[in-house]
Amino acid sequence: MGHNSLYIEAHIRTDVDDLWSRTQEPSEHQRWDLRFTEIDYLPRVDGEPQRFRYAARVLPFLTVAGTGVSAGEKERPDGTRTSALRFSSPHPLSLLAEGSGYWRYVPDGDGVRFLTGYDYRPRWGALGACADRLLFRPLMGWATAWSFDRLRLWLERGITPERARANWLLEMAGRALAIVFAGTGFGFGSLLRLTGPFAPLFFYAMPLLALVTLALALFAPPLPGTPAARRCLRRPPSRVHAPRLLRTLENPR
Repeated sequence: MGHNSLYIEAHIRTDVDDLWSRTQEPSEHQRWDLRFTEIDYLPRVDGEPQRFRYAARVLPFLTVAGTGVSAGEKERPDGTRTSALRFSSPHPLSLLAEGSGYWRYVPDGDGVRFLTGYDYRPRWGALGACADRLLFRPLMGWATAWSFDRLRLWLERGITPERARANWLLEMAGRALAIVFAGTGFGFGSLLRLTGPFAPLFFYAMPLLALVTLALALFAPPLPGTPAARRCLRRPPSRVHAPRLLRTLENPR
């Protein structure tokens, strides 16, 4: 994988079997992974890797689909597990033409280090490469990290992916309202008229209150039940290599 490959790592306090199930079963995977709307296994031929179909809703009226192949190693001598995949999309509006990646499951004390590395080739020539570098690749990294934390909340605290998404939307709405109120001075003129003799105090305190509210809305840590990309490691602690299993997979047709 190239130097622009995406890397995401989360430490999840759970059993490796439970983590494997939530990530390898398509019906479970599509619930927590923000990058996919649908994942379905295709009929498998003995001796060949598992083929799958995926779809992602890019806009309310636009869904792009593709196919892929995957393989996993559930029993390794060092106790870790690995899965790898290659994927491609023929859809002309899909920025991702083809790509590959892997998941590693590394038991670590009271939990599992769950990490991924993946890369892809963008479509649309120089324009696509520019859009990918400036917008799409950072967005994909954020979406992967956010999804990993949503998975962590599901396994550690029993917060379903649907509940976690609702928590995130509510918290983002609350922060947005706080920013709006801080930006408008909380109806500064109306408050001065209502406070009467305390108007001078509010006159001097309101700018400070607005700044404090704005800072909290922008920089306060997310609530414990809200998924957040910032909780995941976004750079590998040391040089990493794609697993050998990935080299056994051919690009899907």
